[in-house]
Amino acid sequence: MSTNTLLIEIGTEELPPKALTKLATAFYHSICEQLNAASLSYSEAKWFASPRRLAVMVTALEQQQADKSVEKRGPAVNVAFDADGNATKAAQGWARSNGITVEQADRLTTDKGEWLLHKAIKPGQAVADLVPAMVRIALTKLPIPKPMRWGDSRIQFIRPVHTITMMFGADVIAGEILGVQSNNLLKGHRFHHQGDVVLDHADNYAEVLKQAYVIADFASRRQTIVDDVNAAAQAMNATALLDDELLDEVAGINEWPSVLVGSFDQGFLHVPAEPLIYSMKDHQKYFPAVDRNGQLLAKFIFVTNIESKDPQQIIHGNEKVIRPRLADAEFFFKTDKKQTLKSRLVSLDNVLFQKQLGTLKAKSERIADLSKHVAETLGADANNAYRAGLLSKTDLMTDMVLEFPQVQGTMGKYYAENDGEVSAVAQALEDQYRPRFSGDTLPEGVIGSSVAIADKVDTLVGIFGINQAPKGDKDPFALRRAAIGLIRIIIEKQLNLDITDLLAVSIASYGTKLINNNTAEDVIDFIMGRFRAYYQEQGISVDVIQAVLANKPTAPLDFDQRVKAVTHFRSLDEAQALAAANKRVGNILAKFDGELFNEFNLELASEPAELALAQAYSALNSELTPLFANKDYQQALTKLASLRAPVDEFFDNVMVMADDEAVKTNRLTLLSQLRASFFNVADISLLQ
Repeated sequence: MSTNTLLIEIGTEELPPKALTKLATAFYHSICEQLNAASLSYSEAKWFASPRRLAVMVTALEQQQADKSVEKRGPAVNVAFDADGNATKAAQGWARSNGITVEQADRLTTDKGEWLLHKAIKPGQAVADLVPAMVRIALTKLPIPKPMRWGDSRIQFIRPVHTITMMFGADVIAGEILGVQSNNLLKGHRFHHQGDVVLDHADNYAEVLKQAYVIADFASRRQTIVDDVNAAAQAMNATALLDDELLDEVAGINEWPSVLVGSFDQGFLHVPAEPLIYSMKDHQKYFPAVDRNGQLLAKFIFVTNIESKDPQQIIHGNEKVIRPRLADAEFFFKTDKKQTLKSRLVSLDNVLFQKQLGTLKAKSERIADLSKHVAETLGADANNAYRAGLLSKTDLMTDMVLEFPQVQGTMGKYYAENDGEVSAVAQALEDQYRPRFSGDTLPEGVIGSSVAIADKVDTLVGIFGINQAPKGDKDPFALRRAAIGLIRIIIEKQLNLDITDLLAVSIASYGTKLINNNTAEDVIDFIMGRFRAYYQEQGISVDVIQAVLANKPTAPLDFDQRVKAVTHFRSLDEAQALAAANKRVGNILAKFDGELFNEFNLELASEPAELALAQAYSALNSELTPLFANKDYQQALTKLASLRAPVDEFFDNVMVMADDEAVKTNRLTLLSQLRASFFNVADISLLQ
């Protein structure tokens, strides 16, 4: 069967740049799914997206579906004919619906009876007949939160549609989509190309548009921006501050990107770099530049959609626009410094953290108390921790943070330094929000870690305490992120803290505000659930995580030591047999409804294998006690692994459920003690 290239393009007004890739990939996936469902094979499919178009290209697509053999069973023969052998109305109706007479029907005979049967060949449909409906379905499935109407039409889409192009090879596929007839006319660059672009063949889509000053391939256009921005930075011995989100947005704004460099007054550099960077990135979509020492330069790199004959005019215009933005940041910084952070505490009483949990001032006081407790537990300066916790939310009341919410905490650090606070306190104000996202840096010092832990625990306790736990993908207070951050700080900073202790202090600080009597248990269960995600990201086997979770250790550092120990144990040759033995012991003990002895009684032991296991375990037990006390779980499990041979001998040669009740109970006591030693680390019976 012959094949060709399918091209579908929806030409629109400028699409939302932040949503462009999401729209394009959704369109692409829907078209591919429908082609697969229609049993149309193809070599490759690719999506395109620019500010004024969404497109999909499918290469080596079959021209037509294969014919299908269709069998339609009719009524049973004893129902299809009456006693005289005449066709019944049921048979006649079935035959008419299939376009045949009853006499033309075949018979299907099985061991359950005989039925009328119609065999037919269903011709495959051509691509040209199928594609318009596929496009309509794909467009209805796009993630469009707010569709719009234009002109006097009732048709709705994310932006007004100007062109529809559906081509199979050199042929236009006829059809009307969103009120527009399909043709082979595309729109080039809004300013650099006048008139329509004629597409002679679907294969030539990207090249024809490139001649019309449009780079249709989003990935190519984005990479062009990356390369040109980096080249511009290198030319001035600088490094451009790139981030994926901004690059995607800039690539979604420009069809024919041209990179230029502007500058601003050096005097603005006395303002902290962070608000200047956010102003350039968020407000203007510029790429800031830093020198080799990471210091912000009075330069910015930007992308324009016009290849100007006089680029200096564009540069001058952008320099003119950025100046008032930076001047605002400078004004906020100067104004904010006139008031200390401590003096802003009273204003936090006017801002609610959550209506049932009180104000930000109350939250700050709770954080201060818990920060002090954490610092004392860790042997750090409790007074500094308390001070940092008390001031932790005060920068939220500054003009700078009100204008640039992304610099909360960071500006707190700068203002604390200006107020003369000690460096550990100032740094803690920035560290409290770390880690902000997966892979983010952790707080620098113990004081910052104390405040970050206190803030996260306070939020978890408060929200669970009023029964507002996350449901589904809804997590308005970012509790999952808080729990993962809490785990990361304690484990990766090697802090000897127990979550149970932290929760008890936090719950007490809320007084009578909490209505959930199971707050501590619910928060612990929630955090336990986050351990799985944390370790799976590191490639730890799920069964290892489950084995440790069975023990529910509430000190994250202890949890981590157990995970490492079980991971090592799992790699030993003895692991599989001992895991199976532990599972067997667990099943046996679950069925035993009697009471075990306090100790294994050697006098009741009669089998050599029984005595051998008891003696081996007894000799080992004295070595295990100090190992468990020092939480040297890996060494403990390694020593327990040496019991594999006597354990195997025991199960091969000893009848556990002996007729003599005392003997049976004695043997179960030995197995129970052995299993308990393993369970001091984890439930290894869960290892696969």
